[in-house]
Amino acid sequence: MFNKLYEKFKIFLKENYKFLIFLVFLVFALYYELPYIIYKSGGTIDLENRIVIDKEYKEEGTLSMSYVSAIKGTPAFILLSYILPDWDLIPLSDITNEDSYEDVLEVGKEYLNEGINNAIIAAFNESDYGINIKRVINTVAFLSDKAQTDVEVGDEILEIDGHNITSLDDVKEYINTLKENDEVKIKVLNKDQEYERYAKIYYEEETNDLKVGVSFKTSYDYETEIPVKIKMKSNESGSSGGLMMSLAIYNALTEEDITKGKNIVGTGSINSDGTVEEIGGVKYKVLGASKNKADVFLCPIENYQEALDIKNKRKLNIEIVGVSTLSDAIEYLKSME
Repeated sequence: MFNKLYEKFKIFLKENYKFLIFLVFLVFALYYELPYIIYKSGGTIDLENRIVIDKEYKEEGTLSMSYVSAIKGTPAFILLSYILPDWDLIPLSDITNEDSYEDVLEVGKEYLNEGINNAIIAAFNESDYGINIKRVINTVAFLSDKAQTDVEVGDEILEIDGHNITSLDDVKEYINTLKENDEVKIKVLNKDQEYERYAKIYYEEETNDLKVGVSFKTSYDYETEIPVKIKMKSNESGSSGGLMMSLAIYNALTEEDITKGKNIVGTGSINSDGTVEEIGGVKYKVLGASKNKADVFLCPIENYQEALDIKNKRKLNIEIVGVSTLSDAIEYLKSME
């Protein structure tokens, strides 16, 4: 019986080997992941149904955040990126030290949560409603290859050499009072247990300053006068929607509708103090906003020229506005006719 099955199998292989080779090649081309990611023009997300607030004023227009579409760097899609004009091939090493698309997405989700917290705080600070910041939490998110330290990713930084740490600026300010090769003691909290770690200071030639090679993300334990929740999907990540989330929250809390009936799309990370930070991928976001017939595209002032250049190059019918703060964005929208 075994011999008969074996003979049938050989016949099958002989008659179908070309198809089987093609099938193996197709699976490899479509699913084998190389250390690249492909960016292309994305779309927009209307935030009206994403912001849940008890006291909510309605809007005539829309406030939407733009996004970049990202595709795994499989051989087939990499080949297409050389053919399609708006598909750009980017090595993963250029955007993160992570090794795969899934790792990039996971890191992006951490930044998304940070961006949501910052957006809520910034919006409430601009509104007439109160917010109480009970605690600032700085969690280690990344360690440089140059770092000489026993600090671990996930540690919450409490003190450096006895100095309380509330922001990255606190770390930079203190480190710059020391010298290269000095060693600092770092008190951290990890799984409700306090530890004393160390880090050696090194000189970074590229930035011409002293570093310890430890980067952290900031989150907050806070209470708002009116409960607010932002609903996001499992495949959404990154902090670049912060500006538009802040505007949508502010508009929901404010009787005056700052959309003026227009389709407002934008991008930009936001700090808790309302400062708007530069982001990447503006080209794809402007194209996505235009494709979705946006009237106005808001972006960080640092990205303004790049956004304007793509508008002019493609002759897009969209108003490009650069802003430095949430207040700038609110004032511009209020001034629209």
